[in-house]
Amino acid sequence: MDKINIEDLEVYAYHGVNPEEKAMGQKFLISLELSLDLEDAGNSDDLDKTVNYGELCLAAEEEFKKEKYDLIESAAEKLAQFILNKYELVKSIKVCIKKPWAPIGRPLRYASVEVERGWHTAYIALGSNLGDKNSYLKDAIDKIDKLPGTIVKKVSGMYETKPVGYLEQDNFLNCVIEIKTLYSPKKLLEQLMIIEQILKRERIIKWGPRTIDLDIIFYDDMVISSEELIVPHPRMHERLFVLKPLNDIAPYLMHPLLNKRIMNIFEELSRVSEL
Repeated sequence: MDKINIEDLEVYAYHGVNPEEKAMGQKFLISLELSLDLEDAGNSDDLDKTVNYGELCLAAEEEFKKEKYDLIESAAEKLAQFILNKYELVKSIKVCIKKPWAPIGRPLRYASVEVERGWHTAYIALGSNLGDKNSYLKDAIDKIDKLPGTIVKKVSGMYETKPVGYLEQDNFLNCVIEIKTLYSPKKLLEQLMIIEQILKRERIIKWGPRTIDLDIIFYDDMVISSEELIVPHPRMHERLFVLKPLNDIAPYLMHPLLNKRIMNIFEELSRVSEL
């Protein structure tokens, strides 16, 4: 990936745990490393196809001075999120904040914090079989799209499917969405569970009826295995109600463990289900 670098932009701001730091302020040095594709800009000599680093410096300084944080960790996090949301071309960013006047009572060049953040692609399966199913799905999609640093990019068709596991319940309405997000897998899961709670999801019977069900199917090409989260979803390749809508929006997506494209997994399971 190509890079744009800003090294040691000097900004006077008011961050720090000590009251004096917030009252008197001090000098900070901000370094930014932007990862993006610069091929079009290089071939066209067109400023609109890159990031204007003069404008970037002014915007970064204004954002950095907007609030007063105890921790430069917080200042770095907010600055990274701001730049990624403001500049669509930027895929990821590394932010380093140096504090040369850090009040620790010992000689030093600076104390610094560095964070690296970027956009990720995730696929979320949605299902509902209580009340107004269509409304629950649309409401959930809208709430996901309104999460900070999250954009719904694609929405599949909606399909009515029979329940799995616990059969004494109404049919489900299912779909899959593709999102672009700044959340880590763990934070994304936390946000999805909050949305489930807002939409009155109750966990009474395993695989039982629910107003909304939100599952992370894929997160980039990561393989995650923890108590809270398993990605790719361990049963998605066995479920047509996931594969069919996923095939609508991502047929060429590769399953990182099965090493097969979604369209091939979907075709294979469809043939078996017809037997």
